[in-house]
Amino acid sequence: MTRHEVREHIFKLLFMIEFHGDEELTEQAGMYFEELGEIEEKDRSYIQEKFLHIKERIPEIDEALNGITEGWKTNRMGKAELTILRLAFYEIRYDEDIPARVAINEAVEMGKTFGGDNSAAFINGVLAKLV
Repeated sequence: MTRHEVREHIFKLLFMIEFHGDEELTEQAGMYFEELGEIEEKDRSYIQEKFLHIKERIPEIDEALNGITEGWKTNRMGKAELTILRLAFYEIRYDEDIPARVAINEAVEMGKTFGGDNSAAFINGVLAKLV
């Protein structure tokens, strides 16, 4: 599985947070992995571990995002854009294996795929302020 595919699976799991409580989220994540079918154990473990690490840091990440955005607090952002920003923020700040420019580029590409018409520019602008 490519890094891009792994990142998209993490994004999809993180996106579920916006719609499910903790108990239901665990069940939904389990069903998501069942739907993935046969994937390498190292990929499954990496996806789960990174998802849980980001999930634990969401209050901290959102606070930081609120500090760098003007007029767009996290409660006003689109759910897809917010989820992409959370993932990219985590990668930039906490994942030493991923260069910031790669995290930003991947986030912008995900914005084009999963967000609205202006998502890529918005995501790029927020992350540029971060770095």
